[in-house]
Amino acid sequence: MQSNTSFRVLGIETSCDETGLAVFDSRYGLLAHALHSQVQLHADYGGVVPELASRDHIRKLLPLLREVLSAAGLGRSDLDGVAYTAGPGLVGALLAGAAAGRALAWALDVPALAVHHMEGHLLAPLLEADRPEFPFLCLLVSGGHTQLIDVAGIGRYGILGESLDDAAGEAFDKVAKMLGLGYPGGPAVAALAERGMPGRFRFPRPMTDRPGLDFSFSGLKTHVLQVLAAHPDNADVRADVAAEFQAAVVETLLVKCRRALRETGLQRLVVSGGVSANRAMRSALRVLSEEEGVRVYFPRLEFCTDNGAMIAYAGCQRLLAGQAEPLRIAAYPRWPLDTLAPL
Repeated sequence: MQSNTSFRVLGIETSCDETGLAVFDSRYGLLAHALHSQVQLHADYGGVVPELASRDHIRKLLPLLREVLSAAGLGRSDLDGVAYTAGPGLVGALLAGAAAGRALAWALDVPALAVHHMEGHLLAPLLEADRPEFPFLCLLVSGGHTQLIDVAGIGRYGILGESLDDAAGEAFDKVAKMLGLGYPGGPAVAALAERGMPGRFRFPRPMTDRPGLDFSFSGLKTHVLQVLAAHPDNADVRADVAAEFQAAVVETLLVKCRRALRETGLQRLVVSGGVSANRAMRSALRVLSEEEGVRVYFPRLEFCTDNGAMIAYAGCQRLLAGQAEPLRIAAYPRWPLDTLAPL
């Protein structure tokens, strides 16, 4: 495709509890994006209710489509392709976006592409003006995934290590419930940790005393439960526990990132996924990058959590390479990242 030609892709994200739409232009970049969060819908239940999530996606998709096209100054006929999240995620939520995206592409007679949700997160920092070049090491850390990935290019992913049980974000959510905090748990634990006294408790840094790059956070979660049971239930204890838990997770991630950088010799570290919004982790990883002489890249805060922009970008790259979906609707609740086709 010539550099003076625009290829405009609509991205649709509905993998869990956020409905995100965006339009990405291959020449001009991100034109517009819109997001609807379901936090208030699920807050009373302490977590995501899949059926409610699916129904809310259906309600919000068309209003958000009109909003994002208006913000981009486009009509539906100006779109050259549609990309939608097909997995991993909640199957009902995925099907809502996949059905809408595939139907719209068919109606417009443009190609459609099923996007891997975690590839979207991995590539989100490439939406920034200061974007990393390939190859790089990626720490992909979210509610469902904690992985270290050797990224040689789009679709060229070597999984170096991953969580053997709870992902870091999942551990944050479960500890939030133990502390009596609301949903979503990650931001609530981080806010409480800022009021805690460092050093009052000492939690383990799981699997940092052995070789390898895999993670495990279930034991750390159990340790939190035991400490809470052994101490009076008051605000100071909860804040100190939150502070030490967050410190343990951050230090564990740092140890594994440092080890991976030294083993691979890579000079760029990309950190993405919902937990990459955590301020303590960002600060610690910036220090790590200075110590190791590498550059670290993060997506902007609004693109750390689920969003349509990352799906539009990832979809645009693959559509430009000639990839497209047949006339079908499919969702993949489980979908290994390293099975994707390279560009």
